[in-house]
This record gives sequence, C-alpha cells and structure tokens, in this order.
Amino acid sequence: MHPSAVPSIKIIIADSQYLITKSVQLIVEESLQYEVLGGATNFYELENHLKQKPDVLITDFATIDYNGFERLLNIRNSFPGLKILILTNEVDKIELNELNKAGIKQILLKTADKDELLLAIEATIKGRKYYSDEVLDLLLEESSRKDKFEESAVLTATEMEIVRLIAEGLTTKEIASRKTISFHTVMTHRKNIFRKLNVNSSSELIMYAIKAGWIDNIEYYI
Repeated sequence: MHPSAVPSIKIIIADSQYLITKSVQLIVEESLQYEVLGGATNFYELENHLKQKPDVLITDFATIDYNGFERLLNIRNSFPGLKILILTNEVDKIELNELNKAGIKQILLKTADKDELLLAIEATIKGRKYYSDEVLDLLLEESSRKDKFEESAVLTATEMEIVRLIAEGLTTKEIASRKTISFHTVMTHRKNIFRKLNVNSSSELIMYAIKAGWIDNIEYYI
C-alpha cells in the first residue's frame, strides 16, 4: 500500500478456506481504497472482527457456522450499515430465496475472476444488486416459474385444501368424510381444480402443486 494512501473502505473476510481468504485479501488490498481488517475462519472469530465496525463483510454462508441463515440475519440486524457480499462455491434456489429474504442481493461465485470480484465489491458498497451469471440464471428461472403459476387461475381456499388432501393420498370418499361434505361436492371441486389448472389426473395435479410450492415434495402419494 502506498504510504500516502488512506483506505476509506474497511473489509472483513469470513471463510474457513484459508487459500480463499488470503487470495481475496490480496486482490482487495491491491486497490488503495480498501483495507482488510482481518479474516475469520469461524463465527466466533467473525464476532470479534465485527467489533472493529467494518463497512463490508465478504463471506461464504456454506463454510461459516451461521446456523442456517439465522446468525447472518442477526448480523444484518445488529449492524444495519454493514454491507454483505456472499462469495460461495454454489447456491441453490432455497438458499437464494433465504438470502434474498434476508436482504442480501449481492452473490458471487468463487469461479469469478479478479475484475468481477472488484465489481461485486463496488456494487455491494453502493447498495446495488450483483449476481454471478449462474446465480442470475437461477433468479430468471425462478421468476419464470412464478409467472407461469401466477397466470393460472387462482384456486379458492377450499380447493387448495382439497389439493393437499389429494396429495396426502385421500380418496374422494375420504375427503368428503374429512370435510363433512357430500361425495358429489368433492367431485365438483375436483373437476373445477382440474379445469382451472389444466391437468387431467391426480398425478399431474400433485406434480403441479409441488412445482408451485403448494405442498412438500418429500411426503406425497401418487
């Protein structure tokens, strides 16, 4: 660092992978406007580094013990001015949704090069969204899926309940008994559901409901 240069942005790196931490630190410190206050390999070390009140946290949620996303969310709440950049090997749809819910919209994969890392840090500091191309593809896919299901006719609360009961493996007779309605009424609901969703069988209905996120994809019967 040039003796006369005074870094204006202070950064902490939290990642249990030593080589990642050191390489990111070297790249970051090439810019005279950034100073790396330290690197944390676990959550306890991170808590101590946070006392230095950094401007940016670069971290991998998969290698630091964030207890799911709870601790990461607590950090955001405890340090509202702290900017967080996720730098990770991979992220799936569920993790992506959880990060977005936590207000973290800067996600970079470790396959990124030096220039992309610096661009992501700059975007993070300025509060702009930044996603790796692979992450952006996931977002676009998720958006497309939501659009598809939002275009479908909206089911009533009763129809949604019947969809879930069908997914549990209940027959029309059993559903009628469970809801204390007639067999004919359940059949009418089934026909309306099939028509609205453009499906032709219980199997198609269940697969539609899983993709739409209405039911769990672990426990269901076809």
